[in-house]
Amino acid sequence: MSTEQTKAIVLQFYQAFDDRTLEQAFALLAPHFVGHMAGMAEPLDLDQFKQFGLSFYEAFSNGRHTFDEVIVEGNRVVTCGTFTATHLGAFQGLPPTGKPITIAIMRIDRIEDGKIVEHWGQGDAQGLMQQLGIVFLPGPTLFSLILKQLLARLVKKPVRSLT
Repeated sequence: MSTEQTKAIVLQFYQAFDDRTLEQAFALLAPHFVGHMAGMAEPLDLDQFKQFGLSFYEAFSNGRHTFDEVIVEGNRVVTCGTFTATHLGAFQGLPPTGKPITIAIMRIDRIEDGKIVEHWGQGDAQGLMQQLGIVFLPGPTLFSLILKQLLARLVKKPVRSLT
């Protein structure tokens, strides 16, 4: 398979997702597909990956992948860019906010026999959550250190480190 054909398969997959033609996108995935997603302990099989994609599809409308870089090396295609959309559906228990989002993404897709057989996906999950209004709080150890530092500033006394 040529470099251009390999690249075209991957770009067709993302374009079909953006065009909201999921059946067309999923048809480009091999039956023995494996998805490696950042933040997930175990790889996803084809059905799990479809479910993951569907949850994003239902939560975010007007989705667009914009790739600043597309690099093909053998049977692998690396795409790097952004995903923009509007949060109009429930997502991981969060009701729709109506907020637009833009997240940095990097993907590697491996092609065999004209199908995507393996996918590695990395997206800015923390940036996404911040754009949706989710605030992350420090854990107890860090929180106590922050509190001690704030109190020390009030009384102008140095704080001993936790380490």
